[in-house]
Order: sequence, then C-alpha cells, then structure tokens
Amino acid sequence: MKVLVTGGLGYIGSHTVVELVNEGHTPLIIDNLENSELAVLDRIESITGKKVLYKNIDLRDRSAVFSFFKEYSDVDVVIHFAAYKAVGESVKLPLKYYENNIGSLVNLLNAMEASNVNHFIFSSSCTVYGQAKNLPILESTPVVKAESPYGNTKKIGEEIIADASKSSSLKGILLRYFNPIGAHPSAKIGELPQGVPQNLVPFITQTVAGIRDQLSVFGNDYNTADGSAVRDYIHVVDLARAHVDSINYFSKMDGNMEVFNVGTGKGSTVLEVIDAFQESNNITVPYKIVDRRAGDVEAAYADNSKIMELLNWKPLYSLQDALKSAWEWEKKLRKV
Repeated sequence: MKVLVTGGLGYIGSHTVVELVNEGHTPLIIDNLENSELAVLDRIESITGKKVLYKNIDLRDRSAVFSFFKEYSDVDVVIHFAAYKAVGESVKLPLKYYENNIGSLVNLLNAMEASNVNHFIFSSSCTVYGQAKNLPILESTPVVKAESPYGNTKKIGEEIIADASKSSSLKGILLRYFNPIGAHPSAKIGELPQGVPQNLVPFITQTVAGIRDQLSVFGNDYNTADGSAVRDYIHVVDLARAHVDSINYFSKMDGNMEVFNVGTGKGSTVLEVIDAFQESNNITVPYKIVDRRAGDVEAAYADNSKIMELLNWKPLYSLQDALKSAWEWEKKLRKV
C-alpha cells in the first residue's frame, strides 16, 4: 500500500513510518515541523535503509492539502497523526487546539473525498472516555464530556469521521491510544518534546539527564494504590504496529467505521513508573509531589481484547523495556 502519514516526523508518526517500511508498504510523510525536526527523516531512513518521500505542508492550508492529493493521487490509506496533543496547554489555549486539530482534519477529509481516497486511520485517544466509571475501559464505554479541550478535539474528530463515513465511501478506523512511551530499539528515534515536556516519561529522562531540576508528580491524593494517577503505558513500537495491522483490517470491515483501544491492559501509577525507571536503569529520579493538574483524570487503562482478537495484535514490550529504551534514547540525544 501507499500510505500517507500526516505528522510522520513526530513521535508516534516516525515509529509508524518505520513499521510501515518494515512491512513492505510505501509511506509518504506530511509534516510542518512545528513539533518535530527534519533530522528525524534521516534517522528513519537510517533505520530502514529506504528513502521516504517528505513534504512540508501545514494541513490548515486547504489549497496545499488539495494540491498534494492532486500530485499523489495513488495514495491508498491515510494515517492522521498531525495534531496538538498536550492536555495542560489545551486548557490554556483552547482556540489554538480547535483551529489546528479540527480544521486540519476537515481539510484532509475533504481532499481525500475529492481524490477518492477512502481508507482513514485516526489517531484518537483514551481521553474521550474521561474518567470512566468502570475499569478496564472497553470500546463500548460511553464517550463523555471531555475533561480538556485536547480531549474534546479527539471526541469531535471521531464524530466528524463517523458522519463522513455515513455519507460517503470513507472507511475509518479510530485507534484510541492510552499512554505511549519509550523509543525505537536503535535509539535513533524517540519522543522529542518541544520546550518543557508535557508527558511523564520524557520529563523523567530530562530530569535524570540534568535538563530539568526535578520531576513534579501531580497529586498524591487520588483513590489509587499510592495516591498518584494511574495510566496504561504502551511502548511506542507496539502502538506503531497497531496502525500497520489496521491497514490489513480494512478488507474485513463489515461497516464503515471501527474503534479499537490500543493499550497493554494494565494500569501503573506515576510513582510505580518512577520506581520502575529507577530499577530498570539503576538511577535515581528526583521528584516532588505537587497539586493535581487541571484536566487530568484519576485512572485509565484499557481492555485490549478487541484489538487482540480482530487485528491479531498484542503488546510485545514490557513497561521496563519501554523505560530502558526511553533512557537510551535520551542518553544518545543528549550525549550523556
């Protein structure tokens, strides 16, 4: 397949491009470099040994998106990553998130329809469930009012894709990620946050590398084993493979849309992740407990039985594997 990957130089996108090449697909990358670096393209090509086509396009630019599809009319599948993703930032800058995440999606779907490209994989999020009443979270768990503007853009995005699939030949697969962490085993690509990290693991690795003074643990008064928030942490390579496996599922779909949780099925508290990092890498993480962060939920982890059954996918990497790879990536990046 020829697969367009928007945001393909970003964290999850770059790992997915590698897995696509490994499976014999031909990826094309669109990325405006707002939250990524062009050097990632060289690293992808170094890992795969293949040249990958890249275009610097902002998906908010409707004419540029339509021009791309005119030039590359033989795209078979679109995997859409390009979006802002920080919960905390979205609370402070909601309009920025709606303009980018929703506007880009609409432009992309319009261009696909005009070019008769009908297979779409959407980078969604477990944030659409909010604080689920029952754990683990099933795909049938009700989608609720979002806790943050970021979460709301994912919820609205899913609704847009559902409506579009009802009125056209579009087939959509929505992958609701839990918490991706880790880096490629080569340590050539990994999470590369711009400015202060919004996610736990890169903040841990930057703290240990001496870039940050101390890690802040947001809350120790949740109703969890140790009072810190619970998340389902999945290795980014396992997550990337879920996208490749989704491509093969299009031919088996009964309807026009399918939803899959992508997680390990196990929840870990923030303090457990810190302990696991320290044990896996034999290093100390300086941290302090601070107040809860706006927009955060107490606990979320997946029931992943549906994706394991229908896509024949399963997580291959442990939490410790992911934390080791994250630290190897940070050390290589910072020359620690």
